Amino acid sequence: MNTDFLIIGSGISGLNFALQAAKKGQVTLITKKKLIDSNTNFAQGGIAAVLDKTDNIERHMEDSLKAGAYHNNKKALKFMIKNSKSAIKKLIELGVKFEEKNGELQLTKEGGHSTKRIAYIGDFTGHEIEKILIKEVLSNPQIRIFEDCFALKLIKSNTSCDGAIIIHKNTIKSIFASNTTLATGGIGQVYKHTTNPHIATADGIAMGIEIGAKLKDMEFIQFHPTALAKNTKPKFLISETVRGEGAKLVNSKGEYFMQKLHPLKDLAPRDIIAKEIFEQLKFGPVYLDIRHKSKKFLTQRFPKIYKRLKDFKISMEKDLIPVTPAAHYLCGGIQTNLNGQTCIPHLFCFGESSGTEVHGANRLASNSLLEALVFSNQIAKSLKKRNISRTSISLPKHINLSPTQSKKIKYLKSKIQNIMWKYAGISRNLDKIQKKGLPSIEKIIEELEKFKGANQTLQESKNLALCAKTIMKAALKRKESLGCHQVVEAFSSNFS
Repeated sequence: MNTDFLIIGSGISGLNFALQAAKKGQVTLITKKKLIDSNTNFAQGGIAAVLDKTDNIERHMEDSLKAGAYHNNKKALKFMIKNSKSAIKKLIELGVKFEEKNGELQLTKEGGHSTKRIAYIGDFTGHEIEKILIKEVLSNPQIRIFEDCFALKLIKSNTSCDGAIIIHKNTIKSIFASNTTLATGGIGQVYKHTTNPHIATADGIAMGIEIGAKLKDMEFIQFHPTALAKNTKPKFLISETVRGEGAKLVNSKGEYFMQKLHPLKDLAPRDIIAKEIFEQLKFGPVYLDIRHKSKKFLTQRFPKIYKRLKDFKISMEKDLIPVTPAAHYLCGGIQTNLNGQTCIPHLFCFGESSGTEVHGANRLASNSLLEALVFSNQIAKSLKKRNISRTSISLPKHINLSPTQSKKIKYLKSKIQNIMWKYAGISRNLDKIQKKGLPSIEKIIEELEKFKGANQTLQESKNLALCAKTIMKAALKRKESLGCHQVVEAFSSNFS
């Protein structure tokens, strides 16, 4: 198969870029499940942007820099924020209906923000944006879509990326492309406790590593402070906007512990709150308290969260909500420039799998959807079609796993997640990573390599293992605590 532009992934950045690239040639978009299955679809909060007269670029930048421990790339950050308003405007033109009152956008506040600047749609912003973008993509004759299609590896000819090898309907095929784009989303399934869907298995990062792409800031994994403390996989996220609307964190003694710990109290940056909750959990449960709000307000403002909590017999207006941190977002990724280009010619990357350096050592809330939009809008400017020769490549053989093989791979995947949560989670002991964590992951990689042939389940586990190894190696290089990367002498955990 030949195409001008191959896009791997169907989140906000992949879909948005598909619409831009379709203006220049034929687009082939592949997604491992259905179009709607992505991290974007789970995004509850909203999009941060300079939208109010009382706000400005410098103020948004300073909030982002503070949250990111000043490890951010200022040039990339300013570029993103400068283009934030136009990105929101484009979505509105496509039909995205953000909350309004008397014709004015309603804005909310989240952790680390000094002012209200988040445009939102109830507590399901990502879902609504995804729905609109999917409608546009499906109606575009220049875009062909392959669902249930897994990208196995990238094709590299000389120094360039020339497409990808895929698994579709249990058959391995090749797609040759003038330009290939990774928009594969997160790596959350590397960890035992995560808010990420089951599809977030680090596929794009792993494919990038295999082809020689440079990585940036892989040690900075953001743990969302307030996932619901119930035994669900993935963990159900209690949006930061709940705290933006006045919810407070309370410990087992009934103390509102963030009040004296940070000037922004319950809206401190995520790395700070996650670390504090982690410490409090050693002594007992931690809860969110928003009982001062009425049922009418809560059901209108947080309809999906309210309904989901009712499944656990929790009423937001009456009950405390038990919470726990969970792996949420990768702040680094495959290094790119402002046009989404990687160091590999004709290979692009954006969204969560890209390392644009805008987030620094910890992401400011609601900057992620903004990053995905802004950079996927810009990337089309540098795209050019080219003629490529279809080189002869040997395709691996597809295998169907036996029950015994499936059980072994499932066990190894679970082992990766447990090791990463224990050694490379919220608090990290570098000596234990070096002596126990990393050797354990390397041993799992050896075990996975013993399987011959190609299979999606097998490859996802290989991708997780490779990403886990990369995170641990990056963590070992950073000796001091910074943002999400918290180094401690001793490690203890109350999580089962």
